[in-house]
Amino acid sequence: MIGSAWLLIGLFISWQAFDNAEGDMEAEEENQDLPKKGKAQGRKRASAPDGVVKPVKLSRADLYKPPTNEELNQLKETENLFHSSLLRLQIEELLKEVTLKEKKKQKIDAFLHEINALLSAVPETPETDLADQSWLPKDVKVPFLQVPFSVKGKFRFLPPAAVTVVGSYLLGTCIKPEINVDVALTMPRAILQDKDNLNQRYHRKRALYLAHIAQHLSKEKLFGSVRFTYMNSNHLKPILLLQPQGKDEKLVTVRLYACPAPGFFKPSRLYPSKNNVRTAWFLEQGSPGEGAAEPPTPHYNNSILCDTGLESNLLFLAGASAGFPGMRDGVALLKVWLHQRELDKGLGCLNGFVASMLVAYLVAKHKISQGMSGYQVLRSILQFLATTDLSAAGISLSKDADSSLPTLADFHQAFEVVLVDPSGLVNLCADMTASKYKQVQFEAKRSMEVLDDSTVDGFQLLLMTPKPLIRTFDHVFHLKHVSKLQGACKKMQLLNELMDRGGNYVAAALPFVTSLLARGLAERVLLLTHSLPQAPQWPISAEPPKHKDAGHLSFGLLLTPAFAASILERGPEADRPEAAEFRKFWGEKSELRRFQDGAICEAVVWGAETMCQKRLIPEQIVQHLLWLHAAIPESSIRYTGAVLESVIRAGREVRSRTGEEAMVSIVRSYDDLSRKLWNLEGLPLTVTAVQGTHPALRYTDVFPPTPMKPDYSYHVRIKDKESLLPLPEKPCPAYIAPMKVVCHMEGSGQWPQDKEAIKRVKAAFHLCLAELLSQQHQLLCRPAATHADVYKDGYIFRLQVAYHREPHILKEVVTPEGMLKYRDTEEVTQVTSCIHQLQQQHPAFSGTSRLAKRWVRAQLLSDSLSDECVDLLAASLFLHPAPFTPPSSPQVGFLRFLHLLMAFDWKNSPLIVNLNADLKVADYTEIRNAFVAARPHLPVMFIATPRDKRSSVWTKERPSAQILQRLLVLALESLRALEEQLADPLGSQDGKMVFRPPLDFYDILIHLNAKQIPRHLEGVDRPAKSFSRGMLKSDALVTTLIFPVVGYDPVQCYLQELREAFGDLALFFYDSHGGEVIGVLWKPSSFEPQPFKASNMKGRMMASLSREELVTVPNVEAILEDFEILGEGLVRSVEARTEKWTI
Repeated sequence: MIGSAWLLIGLFISWQAFDNAEGDMEAEEENQDLPKKGKAQGRKRASAPDGVVKPVKLSRADLYKPPTNEELNQLKETENLFHSSLLRLQIEELLKEVTLKEKKKQKIDAFLHEINALLSAVPETPETDLADQSWLPKDVKVPFLQVPFSVKGKFRFLPPAAVTVVGSYLLGTCIKPEINVDVALTMPRAILQDKDNLNQRYHRKRALYLAHIAQHLSKEKLFGSVRFTYMNSNHLKPILLLQPQGKDEKLVTVRLYACPAPGFFKPSRLYPSKNNVRTAWFLEQGSPGEGAAEPPTPHYNNSILCDTGLESNLLFLAGASAGFPGMRDGVALLKVWLHQRELDKGLGCLNGFVASMLVAYLVAKHKISQGMSGYQVLRSILQFLATTDLSAAGISLSKDADSSLPTLADFHQAFEVVLVDPSGLVNLCADMTASKYKQVQFEAKRSMEVLDDSTVDGFQLLLMTPKPLIRTFDHVFHLKHVSKLQGACKKMQLLNELMDRGGNYVAAALPFVTSLLARGLAERVLLLTHSLPQAPQWPISAEPPKHKDAGHLSFGLLLTPAFAASILERGPEADRPEAAEFRKFWGEKSELRRFQDGAICEAVVWGAETMCQKRLIPEQIVQHLLWLHAAIPESSIRYTGAVLESVIRAGREVRSRTGEEAMVSIVRSYDDLSRKLWNLEGLPLTVTAVQGTHPALRYTDVFPPTPMKPDYSYHVRIKDKESLLPLPEKPCPAYIAPMKVVCHMEGSGQWPQDKEAIKRVKAAFHLCLAELLSQQHQLLCRPAATHADVYKDGYIFRLQVAYHREPHILKEVVTPEGMLKYRDTEEVTQVTSCIHQLQQQHPAFSGTSRLAKRWVRAQLLSDSLSDECVDLLAASLFLHPAPFTPPSSPQVGFLRFLHLLMAFDWKNSPLIVNLNADLKVADYTEIRNAFVAARPHLPVMFIATPRDKRSSVWTKERPSAQILQRLLVLALESLRALEEQLADPLGSQDGKMVFRPPLDFYDILIHLNAKQIPRHLEGVDRPAKSFSRGMLKSDALVTTLIFPVVGYDPVQCYLQELREAFGDLALFFYDSHGGEVIGVLWKPSSFEPQPFKASNMKGRMMASLSREELVTVPNVEAILEDFEILGEGLVRSVEARTEKWTI
């Protein structure tokens, strides 16, 4: 063992002593609280069973004892730094959960001692040429891609000069579930030769050294698995992984690193500006070209220097953390934070080691002080990451002012992100791209905002919520075959980078591809990042994975809503020198255009007419630039920006619109009707306000109504009523949805004070409105007692008059049912206006809410969640998106909707939706306290808004506890399946899969006749053949218009009859968007025998339990027959799944 190793062992013992002392102190404190033996403790009580905490009787002096300094400090810290004492407790509990227990440490120590003994017994080998590897058995492969194969140098194996535990295990900062112990094996000087820094000689010796050790250790019964992997996915740096045998296999993974003898390599040869890979050798040209300058190989040099600093960096960390438990806790929390954001694994990651070095740097700079807790350390490091851009101004941990060392400017010239270690030689962030660091910065900024927001649970959002790429970024695309980057390197002329990276074309091309895309997407994206899977592990008998086996490369785009859908890319004026550069960058897409201000500029115009096409303009940019500059064809890119939008497309065409334009047209028509209503002449009272309540008027209707003109040949005309009646032999006419509009009339002393009289006056107003609209604006109207229907621009608007004093009158004179009905109307208008505003701020809200509703209804739960409830759930994703940003694409919004449903604690927490930001911090506290106090009497799903803090009016009646549980299960499975599918670029992308309901859950299936389903075309899977639904195209010329059939859906009529007749026996489920099947579920109590009553014989038959007692049971055969009789012409068949239930 070398000298520093003893110091490290001492350090390890001191950590253990510290842990033990801490444990002893805790035990002592606990013992102080317990009653002392032998002393009488008041009256004798019955002894409590083991494991039950016994009450402790304290004296008056103990009860009123002033708090100690430590307790006062803790209280002050909790008040100043934590929003509540709960956050402090949560963090302490998490640290207990992720920290390694003492018992497991002892097992790991024993395992390490055995490994140490085995390593010293590995036999030596005779010296051979480096290229002659015949001495290695055939069942062990060298874990290195030896391209080119021939290389100078000699190799022999000698046992390690030193075996040293390095890394987080000794420092006590390794966290569960993956416990890794890093062990450095120092190769004796006799193995290495003078010029081993050249042409991968050292790296190959490293690989051979580990291969020989692997071959001998694989024979030992001590190990359950002996495998290779790449260190941080760097192909130049294989490491050996050892796991124990048997039940302890998952306990620990010991990672063996081979490193050179200290002081062997001369640092000046490995500066970032030096070359150590010769072009002639790399290209196998034989002799080097005359006078050709060799390019620098900074990444290659850095990979050698990394191995020389393993112990010195550990000593640096040990010095920073000595006697500082807060640092240990802070690093553990930071590792959890990085892990939840997937920032800690793969090529160029911010791993636990780099994170620890950053914390140690802040300690050295006195930005973190010894007295800080783990939470304070976490806040300090997040603040540092949020405000420090290491890609622009790197930092050095070196205190040495040696002028011969490379400067930060030298490092910046060679690397994108710079963090220099204490030696002043190694860039710890050498493999990190600028875009990956920008992601770290962005996440740190968001996290600081969350920690400063007292209305949210910062602990849950930052440390317990995972942020997978698919759910975090608005658009994700995958490079299916990374081998295409080989051609990209050729096109971009990246030979020097390839040499530097040891032929790894993925690592060589990645920084250039990300900077290319960042330039092309510019202000359209807030953030662009990439993700490569962690390098795989492989058995020692297998060849190492090639560069093409790195898995698929994924990119995430966080869009800027204001610019992402812009169809124009305006460039410089034609006569400016930058114009040539613009043309070169955009290629044939660039063209000269004259703008309204008279300027003639280079510009790129992207082809997109509809909103759904505009959302995918980033896809066009990505495909164009990757083909133009990197020779990556469109077929190699799998773009997952709008896979799910096909389920909200109306019409049979694949490229049809997704409804946004239709809703804009509806709102335009509604606005015109509002103006006409305000300006009506001859009304007894004027209209003071017009408010739409239909989902289409707040942009959240799944399939918005389309302009309709009835085809008279499909209808019988009823002359005396100027109405149409569908012909029974023709298919059911298309569904025309009436859109409800509330007209508020001005107050007057002549309004009656009686509920029935108000109804009569409102009916008179409906007649008056219809008459005046018909006379003054030639609109086709049909009045009724409860409403007046207006046919305008092909849409039906259903006007309902409201009087502002009506709720007060209802309170005085009617039952709560009547009052609740009106209250709903009042709330709908409020929700509609708030959500309309939200849509103006967040264009993706409409698509998110519509996808969510489509999914809920596709699960046959159309009647289980109200429209407004789903709108509020979707709104919460935009108003309270933490730890994410507000969604900028409907697809990612929908994924988060599923996650919200599945992960939110509905039992113990209210979902607070702060519409218009009307709720303040005190309101949040009030809502939560009221919720806890009244929980048993509140709905299972509780949604609070500024106007509805205590009753959750939209979830009062539905969903039931059983339906909510079913929703949660479906959301969990749907999210898992969707994320797996979207993350796999080679699999099929059938987004509709999660919109097809599982039918094996139901006891009876009623199959419907498609001909009589008016909304058949709205089905998830478009029908192969459709029926003409008796409607003409909106531009068809029709001379005389007669009022069409409004709101006619035979399936809904049938469902209503079924529920009225059999609602006490069964539940009925249906997809209101063109579903072809009704699912029936027997109620658990329906088969229980009931006492005979003449009034309770509907659907039941007599059965006798005994001679004296007559009971009734359901007459299932008759009920099934009734299902068919009630739905004659609509029902195709009734499928009874008798294997699922018995009478």
